[in-house]
Amino acid sequence: MAILIKNIKELVQVEAQPVQFVAGKKMAGINTIKDAWLFIKDGSIADFGLMSELSMNKYINVKELTEIDAHGRMVFPAFCDSHTHLVYPASREIEYIDKIRGLSYEEIAKRGGGILNSAKKMQEVGEDELYESAMLRLDEIMHLGTGAVEIKSGYGLSTESELKMLRVIKRLKQNHPLTIKSSFLGAHAVPDKYKGNQSEYVDLIINEMIPQLVAEDLADYIDVFCDRGFFTLESTDRILNAGMKYGLRPKIHANELDYSGGIQLGVKYNALSVDHLEYTGDEEIKALLNTQTMPTILPGAAFFLGMIYAPARKMMDAGLPIALASDFNPGSSPSGNMQLILSMASILYKMLPAEAINATTINSAYAMGVEHELGSIAIGKKANVFITNQIPSIEFMPYYYGSNKVETIIINGEIK
Repeated sequence: MAILIKNIKELVQVEAQPVQFVAGKKMAGINTIKDAWLFIKDGSIADFGLMSELSMNKYINVKELTEIDAHGRMVFPAFCDSHTHLVYPASREIEYIDKIRGLSYEEIAKRGGGILNSAKKMQEVGEDELYESAMLRLDEIMHLGTGAVEIKSGYGLSTESELKMLRVIKRLKQNHPLTIKSSFLGAHAVPDKYKGNQSEYVDLIINEMIPQLVAEDLADYIDVFCDRGFFTLESTDRILNAGMKYGLRPKIHANELDYSGGIQLGVKYNALSVDHLEYTGDEEIKALLNTQTMPTILPGAAFFLGMIYAPARKMMDAGLPIALASDFNPGSSPSGNMQLILSMASILYKMLPAEAINATTINSAYAMGVEHELGSIAIGKKANVFITNQIPSIEFMPYYYGSNKVETIIINGEIK
């Protein structure tokens, strides 16, 4: 199957020589081609260029060619959402009411809400139900422009339930067109039965959970919630060490609630990303500079929980790259809409539209390990792109928040 998109108002995020990610001042730049065309074949980006240089002769003999006239519309690489928890058993809107009444995230957790609430319900739900509900969420975010997503476990908190979640994610990988990466997050919270004895739960993760999930090839990465009130630096160190022995590269929930040291520990272990980062100061920025660890900000969670915002401008001015992800989950960010994340980047974090686009495409692709196949318009990359409605400019994407500006989504070279 082949697709030729013609008369594109602007082809966004094009690369002649693909890069891993962009950082610092370079985040404010983005390559585009106005009045462009894009040719897709066999699921990949095959060619693109100016309409004035398009010769239809080369496509006369292409079999099963679908032509799309994108007059007045733009084409973007699909978003890469590098941090979600979208496999979950039930919504948590009652806790939302508690939050409105003034309870903090930590206070709700201490009452048995939060992650532990989802963990309790996870034990009661079957794999098929989890799978079907997650498939619906994947369809939803796909039609909002997402082409790749990382999904974490972490609502199991027992060997049986964690493996159940990871098996569901594996089924989603096999049956949904989106590119999916899986992260093992057994260290999301300490279960009630291990309160006051975190070390014993860490032993369970290391000695039982990790060997079993590796044996079934259920995870691409290993993650830990390293923060005040959750997992200590010592526990995080032990878990990451164990995971790396099995070839699982780390990703870390870090510095959402305090200066936890999680960022520095992530750098020490060459974590693919450190995520949240509300509490990021000079020492953390210095630790991240010139490393292969992607700082990832989750605007939805900070917005929904009424937290302080990560210092995105300070981080970029210091020369760091930034990725943005949705943190789609039932408790602290019940939305996987990356168009909304794009708008939050500009409204809440004062990121320029080009910076926000880089943070939700090429940089977030790097943060989930798919930068070589997704995140930009480059020959040979997977054809995960979307065509917008008729819009006046690139800046319109974050500016006109609250509506779906994606008219057509193409995943793996197929119109969905």
